Amino acid sequence: MQNEKAKQSIALYLTFRLDQEMFSLDVSQVREVLEVSNITRVPRAPEYMRGVINVRGAVVPVVDLRTKFGLDQVEDTQYTRIIVMELELDGEDVVLGALADSVHEVVELDREAVEAPPKIGARWRSEYIKGIGKRDGGFILILDIDRVFTGEELAFMDQKPAEETEAAA
Repeated sequence: MQNEKAKQSIALYLTFRLDQEMFSLDVSQVREVLEVSNITRVPRAPEYMRGVINVRGAVVPVVDLRTKFGLDQVEDTQYTRIIVMELELDGEDVVLGALADSVHEVVELDREAVEAPPKIGARWRSEYIKGIGKRDGGFILILDIDRVFTGEELAFMDQKPAEETEAAA
């Protein structure tokens, strides 16, 4: 019984870097991590949308989190990865790839060690941050990835590849 209670107080997060910050996502939202491959650009897409990739026959939009968060763009490196994740938007699951400078590990964080993000003085928009975890004397920003993109942004990403495909036909 006590062991079951301990399991409930632990959450698993995939950690990744953007610039010098360590971020994380709840592993339940992560489908897989891919090396950067051929990303097809989509005309007239927002600046933060890098393009689309083929993941086992499915078209998956890829966004550049650095651009979305207002960081300088950098060239992809051997460590750059695409995190394929599932978001919930208006009750529907949306699959999306997000570029990260590097992906590190899955970590366990005690839910009690996660604090609410500060309301002021933060570098990142607080509505994007679910909490701040403490680990090894440092901090890990836990993204609320469902809030990073608006309904209109995800609708655009969902529709644009189909429109382009129809135009090419």
